[in-house]
Amino acid sequence: MVAYDFQAWLAPAVSSGQKTTTIRAPRKDNRHAKPGDRLQLFTGMRTKACRKLVDPDPTCAHVEAVTIDRDGIRYSAGVECSTPDVVAQRNGFADFEAMAGWIKEAHGLPFSGFLI
Repeated sequence: MVAYDFQAWLAPAVSSGQKTTTIRAPRKDNRHAKPGDRLQLFTGMRTKACRKLVDPDPTCAHVEAVTIDRDGIRYSAGVECSTPDVVAQRNGFADFEAMAGWIKEAHGLPFSGFLI
């Protein structure tokens, strides 16, 4: 089982099922979800406001290493994502430009991580 924490502004999209994927930086312990893992989805972890967003726990269907820059999304095999706006919308953003801007502020570009 792997737990993920979502910022409060994303919690409604996670709870409603609108946000069906998450893009994450590598964890310090190198552990991230694998297909078949149960996922616990929270907001406010490590605070008194912590709450679980989805019950029952969803199952991870797919994990893909990704690199994101201003020009788009590339998968681990170097294949360019043909639908970056769709990926962004599944992650709770209006479009790729909004998602790339948020990632740039939070992590810097280019960003390498995992699409879960």
